[in-house]
Amino acid sequence: MKTVILIGALGKMGQAALIGLGNHKVITAGRSGDVDHIVDITNEQSIRTLYETVGHFDAVVNTVGLCEYASFTEMTEAQWMTTVMSKMMGQINLVRIGQEYIADAGSFTLISGILNKKPIPYAIADATTSGAIDTFVKCVSLEMPRNTRINVVNPTVLVEAWDVYGEMMPGFEPVPSALVGKAFERSVDGFITGEVIVVDA
Repeated sequence: MKTVILIGALGKMGQAALIGLGNHKVITAGRSGDVDHIVDITNEQSIRTLYETVGHFDAVVNTVGLCEYASFTEMTEAQWMTTVMSKMMGQINLVRIGQEYIADAGSFTLISGILNKKPIPYAIADATTSGAIDTFVKCVSLEMPRNTRINVVNPTVLVEAWDVYGEMMPGFEPVPSALVGKAFERSVDGFITGEVIVVDA
């Protein structure tokens, strides 16, 4: 049994990850709500405080990244920076700071998303930062210390979230949370590293 920090545990993607982490001790974290620890991934000190408070842990699984949606011609710098600082730099900082604290041979699992492979209108910032995280994971896996692994789950829309996102994504086939949970399980329990685990219909 591993000790896993799950960030974004209360969200639909976090709940999907939780399905795949059933064999482990899961410590939940998020910006608010009924979680074990409060953390803001856009704040370096908040991330460091989380790791120091938890103490020993074997894996970090992140399922959050705030994105702004607008057409490219209307997207402001502030909207770009909101997305970059959360979905990109927030996740990079989880790893950059976390590698100081994680147990030997631990693992990080980040989140990207299918929109960098299958673009839709108004999602340019989401698609761009998802692509950046996919690339980051592939490259940084070659530099991770102490046999630490890192992967990213790149999922399509969940069945359980179709009522929220379905109208934005015509022609997409949603997948069940249990299937996405398997991707998180593979990342945490397997031996792969530097992989983009795509979950699509």
